[in-house]
Amino acid sequence: MAEESYIQSLFAERLGGRNFGKDTKIYKFEKIKRAKRAAKEKNPEVELIDLGVGEPDEMAFPGVVEKMQEECAKPENRGYADNGIQEFRDAAARYMERIYDVSLDPAKEILHSIGSKPALAMIPAIYINAGDITLMTVPGYPVIATHTRWYGGEVYNLPLKEENRFLPDLDSIPSDIKKRAKLLYINYPNNPTGAVATREFYKKVVEFAKDNNVIVVQDAAYAGLNYNGKPLSFLSISGAKDVGIEIHSLSKAFNMTGWRLAFVAGNPLIVSGFGFVKDNYDSGQFIAIQKSGIYALKHTEITDAICEKYKRRLKMMVDILNSVGFNAAMPGGSFYLYVRAPKGIRGRRRFETAEDFSEYLITEKLISTVPWDDAGHYIRLSATFVAKGEKEEKMVLEEVRRRLAEMKLEF
Repeated sequence: MAEESYIQSLFAERLGGRNFGKDTKIYKFEKIKRAKRAAKEKNPEVELIDLGVGEPDEMAFPGVVEKMQEECAKPENRGYADNGIQEFRDAAARYMERIYDVSLDPAKEILHSIGSKPALAMIPAIYINAGDITLMTVPGYPVIATHTRWYGGEVYNLPLKEENRFLPDLDSIPSDIKKRAKLLYINYPNNPTGAVATREFYKKVVEFAKDNNVIVVQDAAYAGLNYNGKPLSFLSISGAKDVGIEIHSLSKAFNMTGWRLAFVAGNPLIVSGFGFVKDNYDSGQFIAIQKSGIYALKHTEITDAICEKYKRRLKMMVDILNSVGFNAAMPGGSFYLYVRAPKGIRGRRRFETAEDFSEYLITEKLISTVPWDDAGHYIRLSATFVAKGEKEEKMVLEEVRRRLAEMKLEF
């Protein structure tokens, strides 16, 4: 047996220390990938329908791409952007005013980020010391929780339950947890539930934050994908800017996922803290990408077209799921449907978890979904499946209906 490298013993304890890389547990997204590969190999003649992918199925709109091509050729854009160009901040401020009726100082209350994920990863570095707590909605995007733990902090989970419209129950938080809490992470429109926040909920969040000296981090990655009229910003609530920030991404609303561009907006002291940490992590996003982002923020008809497509697909998906026994409803935002997993297949098989069902669905019916067992047993289906035009969309979804109907699901 080969002697273990000394490097193995030097890994930080937060990553597992000398056991780094030895954990045999397979995480669900890796299980999904493996199941997809196995299903394709076993059934090469059957098309796998991917309803699990969490990113747009189309590239950025032509105007954005053309702007990128133009800006790439300019020598003045070649250098480091550091904490971003002022023109992008100005464009973000105008966008927030026009779409969300939120007034922001672009010099002090907005800062760009290389996507939402790095911003969420950096925020614990500003505030979390050993023993501090981040309040985290689950199911959800885990990055801010991961980095909280890396800094010696703790995470207190707030389950999102159907009976509470997938909003966290802030009243249920014990007093000793509230005393140590520094950050409250929320995400609306929500991934994976598709739920949207109300003005009343946001008002309660502001009151909670002020009463408990907590900073609110509202992840607005899906804010542009709204199906209930005018989209709502946390920052539009009176007092919200006193307690928190909102992170807006160009990935979902403008089909710019791989471009990695977002902005943090809100409380100037929090934005300043983010800028200080960010300046020690990166040297800013490529200026040409920021200028392409400026073009996108000016052309919100792009978001309107994207919303129209996903709304059309989601409505068809709701009808199809309900026709085979699911209890699906149109989400308020995002491009996701979040539905209770079936309990089994009539007379043949039981599913103990959503993960059980999701793996079976990939293996036997070549339909990929994402399971969530954090607060009940649910699966997430995305309207971002690959299809060119309405005719192809209908063909894909009718095939989904056919495969699901064959299973005789029990709920």
